[in-house]
Amino acid sequence: MIELKNLTKKFDNFTAVDHLNLTIETGEFFGLLGPNGAGKTTTISMLSTVLLPTEGEILIDGNALSRKASAQKRKLSVVTQEYSMRQDMTVEEVMEYQGRLYFMPRKEIRQKTEELLEFAGLLQFRKRTVRYLSGGMKRKLMICRSLMIEPEILLLDEPTAGMDALARRQMWNLLRKLNNENLTIILTTHFIDEAQALCDRVALISDGKLDVIDTPKNLIQKLGAFAVDKTSEETLQTRYFHTKEEAIQVLSEEEGDLALRNTTLEDVFIDRVGRSLDAPKMRRK
Repeated sequence: MIELKNLTKKFDNFTAVDHLNLTIETGEFFGLLGPNGAGKTTTISMLSTVLLPTEGEILIDGNALSRKASAQKRKLSVVTQEYSMRQDMTVEEVMEYQGRLYFMPRKEIRQKTEELLEFAGLLQFRKRTVRYLSGGMKRKLMICRSLMIEPEILLLDEPTAGMDALARRQMWNLLRKLNNENLTIILTTHFIDEAQALCDRVALISDGKLDVIDTPKNLIQKLGAFAVDKTSEETLQTRYFHTKEEAIQVLSEEEGDLALRNTTLEDVFIDRVGRSLDAPKMRRK
């Protein structure tokens, strides 16, 4: 179990994370959502001990996490937004290098490399140089590399950034398989459909503060499971309803360009935060 207690990070006069309190259960697939600058990556950086909290603490199974707490740090592995592999290495050389960093026996490195690459569908590319991998394959390799030490917790910061739709779905399948093996996963993403599809619970963060935390299903149902969009030349207005009958009644009574659809987690986000994850492109009422 991971506990964030009054976790705070300040940069001079700017507070990036403001007294964040969260509990993430063992084996949970947990999502951190928020607009740009909300504090998601800063939170991941503190979990990985790249940054130290200004106030508060992080507990893993009741023990405080710090840069000196090697036993706690060993439970964590992180996959960052940026590609952080040498482009002139082959896939298996990347894996071997990771194993050597942790003083793993050569036989174990070879065994783990084969198991992980096969698990991720990369075994046939083991001799390929990193620079010649697709973006999706590089992301998969970064996850394989992070799993060499058999962590209990995997931190993923925008793991599908830059992927096409097919590669994203392949990554989703890989992450589901990992989570089904009781690996705790903490995910930040700009793709709301990703969080809705993968996460057991999500936390919406705005201006470094926790806004709400719940399952995607519960958040959607609280807003209203059905949405009616009314489109005009300048605006898109959306109304939410708890029953399809209520939504259909509005469709039959109002005129204009109307459409009925299921409410999504993105609707919840926009309703609570007031803008999309990328930019304030369109207001919805």
